[in-house]
Amino acid sequence: MNELHLVGDGVTDNTKALASLFEKGGRIILKEGVYLTGPLEVRSDTHLTLEKGAVIKFIDDPELYEPVYTRWEGVQCYCMHPLLYIHNAENVTIDGDGTLDGNGSEWWKTAIAKKHKQFEAVTPLEKKFASLNPDYKTQAEGGGGRLSQFLRPPLVQIHNSKNVTIDGLAVINSPFWTIHPVFSSNIKLYNLRIENPYDSPNTDGIDIESSVDVIVDGCHVDVGDDGIALKSGSGITGIRDARPTSNVIIRRCYVTRAHGGVVIGSETAAGIDHIVAEDCAFDGTDRGIRIKSRRGRGGQIHDITFRNLEMYDCLTAIAVNMYYRCGADDEESTKWLFSLDKMPVSDETPGLSNVEISNCTAEGLKASASMIVGLPESPVKNLKIKNCHFSVNKDTDVDVDESDMYRGLPTPEGRGFRIRYAENIELENVVIDGVDKEILLEDGAILA
Repeated sequence: MNELHLVGDGVTDNTKALASLFEKGGRIILKEGVYLTGPLEVRSDTHLTLEKGAVIKFIDDPELYEPVYTRWEGVQCYCMHPLLYIHNAENVTIDGDGTLDGNGSEWWKTAIAKKHKQFEAVTPLEKKFASLNPDYKTQAEGGGGRLSQFLRPPLVQIHNSKNVTIDGLAVINSPFWTIHPVFSSNIKLYNLRIENPYDSPNTDGIDIESSVDVIVDGCHVDVGDDGIALKSGSGITGIRDARPTSNVIIRRCYVTRAHGGVVIGSETAAGIDHIVAEDCAFDGTDRGIRIKSRRGRGGQIHDITFRNLEMYDCLTAIAVNMYYRCGADDEESTKWLFSLDKMPVSDETPGLSNVEISNCTAEGLKASASMIVGLPESPVKNLKIKNCHFSVNKDTDVDVDESDMYRGLPTPEGRGFRIRYAENIELENVVIDGVDKEILLEDGAILA
């Protein structure tokens, strides 16, 4: 067993000492203290325990995070080295009562300053990444800042790895996505407390991307973007990678303040299937259940189950939105992305089918009861909602168009359950309170 004797004063740079220990692998224990460090890579057969009061805090200097080739917002490219990188590894456990602190404040300030203002690489560091990613201006954009090439690192990335367990830690202040399994299998995330400020940009809690056989159990998520998200790559490159996300169980989790509780998309290119989310609570999240994609993203989403979910003070309970707007800023392309006309069906056309939502409750909804909006050429099919009770706050002053981040759709005629471009939608014992009209069928939507 390697018992670490590092300088846990929150000031001393422990990068070399920690990297040396991680290179050896085996059993590593961190005792109480704040261990400042740069990027770290975890090897196979490592068991790292952070005891109570032990904090690994990452230095917030972007120059330290050298380029690695991985996925960033659904596209394989060079981006900044993840803070803690589990790469080409197997049989890794990270556990204990301690904390991984991404020290994200300066990262967020920089990202916010560039958002909607900088559309090309400007700084020497950004130009370095642009030279490594010569096609970056044509790569799919999700809103995180690809065009600036300020490609912030996730806090923990599990890349091309298997048999990884993370249990019991606090994981806080991520510069970007917080925990990101990608191209990985047999991943177990237990009893984590994931916290980022609500105004910290693109700080999703857990992003399960192009990975299979994943369990998320007993996690508390309070973040500045989607809570627990499932993804499978974006656009043409994600379709070419052909790595779906499949066989995921999410249970007994509590998500608060995030943009969505359990979220599918918007990077859906290789498909997402056989997902179960159960026995969770979403408190003050913008949406409870959220499925988002659009033309150009691609992928078939199917065999999805949501059951026994409680939602409080959300904007809407269910948001199925195939007109998702974020990252689509080019005016010419948006003419077809968000058209209400039927477009040709291709591999870049997303689809959703075989979804069951049961035994869910939502109280204090602020924008609408729910929305299900497919595409005219690819309607949502075979979605069943049963034994659910949704209650809209009668005194709300939130605009109904805040139900989700869509573009091109007309404003619905009321705050009820909106259904558009959908076929064989079955509602069984679904009660909707607080609205004048419960079900809003648009443009030929068909109930079973």
